[in-house]
Amino acid sequence: MTTSAQPLSALSADELATRLTTVRGAYDDLKARGLTLDLTRGKPGADQLDLSNDLLGLPSSFRDRSGTDVRNYGGLEGLTEMREIFADLLSVDVASVVCGGNSSLTMMHQVLTALLLKGGPDSPRPWGEEPVVKFVCPVPGYDRHFTMLAELGIEMLPVPMTPDGPDPVAVRRLVADDPAVKGLWIVPTYANPTGAVCSAEVAAELMAMPTAAPDFRIFWDNAYAVHHLTDDEIKSADALGLAAASGHPNRPIMFASTSKITFAGAGVAALAASPENKAWYLQRLGFGSIGPDKVNHLRHVEFFGDADGVRAHMRKHRDLIAPKFAAVEDALSSRLSGLGIAEWTVPTGGYFVNLDVLDGTASRVVALAKEAGIALTPAGSAFPHSNDPNDRNIRLAPTFPVLAEVEAAMAGVAVCVELAALEKLSA
Repeated sequence: MTTSAQPLSALSADELATRLTTVRGAYDDLKARGLTLDLTRGKPGADQLDLSNDLLGLPSSFRDRSGTDVRNYGGLEGLTEMREIFADLLSVDVASVVCGGNSSLTMMHQVLTALLLKGGPDSPRPWGEEPVVKFVCPVPGYDRHFTMLAELGIEMLPVPMTPDGPDPVAVRRLVADDPAVKGLWIVPTYANPTGAVCSAEVAAELMAMPTAAPDFRIFWDNAYAVHHLTDDEIKSADALGLAAASGHPNRPIMFASTSKITFAGAGVAALAASPENKAWYLQRLGFGSIGPDKVNHLRHVEFFGDADGVRAHMRKHRDLIAPKFAAVEDALSSRLSGLGIAEWTVPTGGYFVNLDVLDGTASRVVALAKEAGIALTPAGSAFPHSNDPNDRNIRLAPTFPVLAEVEAAMAGVAVCVELAALEKLSA
């Protein structure tokens, strides 16, 4: 079904009733198809994982460039060659990089818990001894950031996520006078779920702004730094350099991983930070580890060769998933454009499409989709405590299903969006 260009809000009561009957018929047809489709999680598809199957036969050696036996203990910072690859990809100095296990989310949790238990290099006391700890959270944002904060008892302060990054005026207002505001979480490049890219100007503001907390931290989760969907491969802002230049070198801690580059469950995670933050992190880490999986580091080094090898590999990913994002855009634009009931992003990278529907209908859209056999991420998941005050936001994750399933699912989602809107407008 294609749409007219007339907003639904402009229809008369009789016209709304007629259209509601038509769309209900389309929805009944959708349910009758017995679909079982899933757009809930931003996971690589099997064809993407297949791109890295040569890893299963690596490494061909057990010694790194210096001749060290990677099978043994030691090397808390990680393999130098792996650190060099991340340094190039993230545009940081190799001396700032630590490579760890397979999960950057684990490294984030390690840093947060260490700050709570011990405080950072410039903390007056451990964060856990403060009466309250607060984090600024751009919304819509990454649900796992929010659930981690909630689990640790950290209060979340939402600010709008703009196309250029977190609203710097809103952030400055929160951090200027309240020493309990200890941090900000951001996915700076191809943000989850909006696909926004934090501009160099906004990044500079965030790094330079005065904060009441002397140990304010920005968790710079650059999860999608090389996950481009077009030939325009946007480069992330230089967070560490901007922070150092503004006199706040300890403010950002950068995280990244190969989890959506090679094997999602067996990649390599990395952290990059100022010399003081890095030394602090390694000291904490040393009480719980004698070194990471350097065999896996060497495996990845042999597989990629260097950072350009990663970039070439990501172009193969782009060839597989860009058509899926195009299918999302085609379904939404052909079926919902002009109706005045939905807005969506057309990202140039990352793993998600952000869909905003008519206020008060997102939960209904998700429920309708579920009844029709289409699983969507719960409405409001991109907000702290899953509380979207407008009940309008839905995150779409098109990478995991095959293309035909994305096309079928999105055609169904469009029907559900319109039906939910017509129900509300007709009430």
